[in-house]
This record gives sequence, C-alpha cells and structure tokens, in this order.
Amino acid sequence: MMQFGLIGIGAGAAAALLFASVTSGSWLSILLFYLAPLPIMIAGLGWSHWAALIAAFTGALALAIFFGPVFFFAFLAGAGMPAWWLGYLALLARPGGAASHNGAARSDALEWYPPGRLVVWTAMLAALIVVVAIPNFGTDAETFRAGLHNALSRMLRVEPGAAAGAPIAVPGVSNTGRLITFLVTAIPPAAAVLATITILINLWLSARIVNFSGRLKRPWPQLSTMTFPRPFAATLALAMGLSFLDGFVGILAGVLSASLLMAYGILGFAVLHAITHGIKSRPFLLGGVYASVLVFGWPVLALCLLGLSETAFDLRARVARKHGPPTPT
Repeated sequence: MMQFGLIGIGAGAAAALLFASVTSGSWLSILLFYLAPLPIMIAGLGWSHWAALIAAFTGALALAIFFGPVFFFAFLAGAGMPAWWLGYLALLARPGGAASHNGAARSDALEWYPPGRLVVWTAMLAALIVVVAIPNFGTDAETFRAGLHNALSRMLRVEPGAAAGAPIAVPGVSNTGRLITFLVTAIPPAAAVLATITILINLWLSARIVNFSGRLKRPWPQLSTMTFPRPFAATLALAMGLSFLDGFVGILAGVLSASLLMAYGILGFAVLHAITHGIKSRPFLLGGVYASVLVFGWPVLALCLLGLSETAFDLRARVARKHGPPTPT
C-alpha cells in the first residue's frame, strides 16, 4: 500500500502540473492541459486503481492550495475522477472459462472488461464533464446562452485598447454577431466531442506506455472486434430526439448526443479496420480515411454511420461470411 501511495502522490503532482499549465496562456499549455489525466491513468493501469484514486485527490489538493477551491473541483471533475474510473474499469476481469488445448475448461482464464464498453463509458464521462461545466455560465437555457455569449464576446474583442462596449470586429468575418450566436449553439456539443477524443487518446496512450513497460495486467485487446451494447443505440436515438427541444433539456441532450455519436465514430473506425482486412490497398485506404478526418473533420460522420450500421446489420460478420475462412497454406 505504501508503494501505491508514493506512486499516487507522484502521479497526482504530475497531473496537477499539467492541469495548471493552462494558466500560463501559451498554446503549448492547451496540449499539456488535455494530457492531465495521463499520469493518473498510468498509475491506475500500471499499479492499482487505489494509486489512481490517491493521484486524483493529491492533484486536486495541490491545485486547491495554489489556485483555490475552484481548481479542486475542476480537476476532480475534468481529469481526476474520469481517469480513475476508466483505469478501474480497464482492469476489471472475471473468470471466463476459456478452453485449453485439450478441450478442458481453464480456471485461470479471465474475461476482461470489453474495450467497447470502455469507449461507451468515455463518451458518457465526456458528456458529464461538459454538463458539470455548463452551470458556470447559467442554470437555465437563457442565462446559459447569455453567459456564454458574453464570454465569447470578451474573448473575440481582440483590438488593442478597445472599449468594453465597442463593437466586436473579427478579421475576415463580416457578421461577428451571427458568428457568436452560432458558437453559442455549437460549443457545448463540440466540447463533448473534444472531451471524448482527448479522454480516449489519454486512455490509449497510457495503456501503450504501461504495456511497453511490461506492467499491463490485461492482454492487449483486438480493437477491431469491439462491440457496443445494443441499448446504447436507443440511448443515442433518445438523446438526439430530446436535443431538438428548446430549453435546458435540449442543450444537455445535444451534449450527450454529440459524445455518443463520437463513440459510434470510434466504432466505425474499428469496423473499417475489420472489413478491410486482407485488402491489398488497405494501408492506403486507412491512411486516406485517417488523413481526411484529421484535415477536414466532417468525414467522421460517415464513420459514425458505419458504426451505427454495424450495430443494426452486423457488417463485420457479413463481410467475414462473404470472404469465407482463410485458405490453408
């Protein structure tokens, strides 16, 4: 337990430094800020979820001492607790009863927590992080939109020495008011998508680091075979339906819809990797898809549809049956 405590304190200090770097205001600090969950996840995956829990509270207490109680809750909600919970889930296992080479059941075989469910949890946690941050701008739809509108107006008023009441002018934008109105609508779901992506990247990167060090307790999963629970699609459909409502419920449902839809985009990538297996031009195809998503962004919607289609039609199984078993060599 002493080792877990020391690891947790060290990881918490590292996470707090990464989280606090955003106060410097530099562009690099934004990247470091989003990497704040990484040390906590490494502690959880490499040692124990107790080490990750200690890291989460150590980092939060350190930030509270130097920056005040707001940073304590912001760190726990935005980095500490999500990182601890995902690390805890990733190491959950139960007896799987897998068969050995002679057909007998192996008592030592373990069934690890499925990677698809980790992605689902990531999307839910990302939505929760954004929902927790929304009351900072207002506790109902009108005050939230007004608060976010005012915050964006202050951020976009970039002219040196401009008066507080002066009209906002953004270079290259003819109608700044319309831009801000659009951003007020788009930022909450966009923040949920970004949170989903950054948490997943941190989870993948921490698992890779721990696996490279030889401390990862679970075998590396075959990500191209991951699946989502079928009720998850119904949750997405319900959230998308509620997102069309006016008011605070519509805002919250839009945040949840964006994060869940991004999760299906990740599933779409897994399906794409599976159905292109054995194709000679597979590296070029996958490289082109990844490049288009990174450069343009919107092609990820096609991958979201691919992930939803997999849930409805079991595309990977259909493609596997079409190709048939591999030919013996």
